[in-house]
Amino acid sequence: MMPPGSLEQVVFRMDALQRLAAAGVPVVNNPRAIEIGVDKYLALALLAEAGLSVPDTWCGESADDALIAFERLGGDVVIKPLFGSEGRGMMRVAHIELARRSLHALERLSAVLYLQRAIRHPGHDLRVFVIGERVVGAIRRHAPEGEWRTNVAVGGRAEACRLDVCVERIALRAARAVGAEVAGVDLIEDLDAGGAYVVLEVNAVPGWRALSEAARVDVAAEILQYLRVKARR
Repeated sequence: MMPPGSLEQVVFRMDALQRLAAAGVPVVNNPRAIEIGVDKYLALALLAEAGLSVPDTWCGESADDALIAFERLGGDVVIKPLFGSEGRGMMRVAHIELARRSLHALERLSAVLYLQRAIRHPGHDLRVFVIGERVVGAIRRHAPEGEWRTNVAVGGRAEACRLDVCVERIALRAARAVGAEVAGVDLIEDLDAGGAYVVLEVNAVPGWRALSEAARVDVAAEILQYLRVKARR
């Protein structure tokens, strides 16, 4: 895992992984995939370049420019921290005055401003767990009452689900786009696009407790088996 820390701590940890990889030690996930997965802007750019559907997004440093983007994105956006997980630090903003205050406050903190069009969804999304070129399990995460986020960390309810082949292919392509061998891929149905799936993000340091409990998948054993096969090759 890559635990939270100061910028110096995170850079040092990534440097340590890079040194191990350079010395020929197999590192899963590789350091570059972890860097990409942590950086929402870079990950989204690579997903889009791979031809996958992603939310309409604007990223920059100017609050005034961000307000223009707010209007262009339909006046209903999710403002996310560039680095973050489990739904923490996200705000859904659908009022221009609140957007103005929020964006200018973030600008004063020297934050990068990351806005995405709020996806009109059916109240749930998918977390697909990928190991290598295989989907080992998936859960459907339902948003709690009165909440737009579906993350289990904020009270979302997880249930096991079966995926059709097309959705599995999207998840595998998403993991491949960021170079992750082990990945948690978040997908959501966009009701304004006829229910087509959009890739929200790819987590290259994915947790799996909710998946294990809901889908009865021993993810640790699956990863160890994958590493055994990889080592033999």
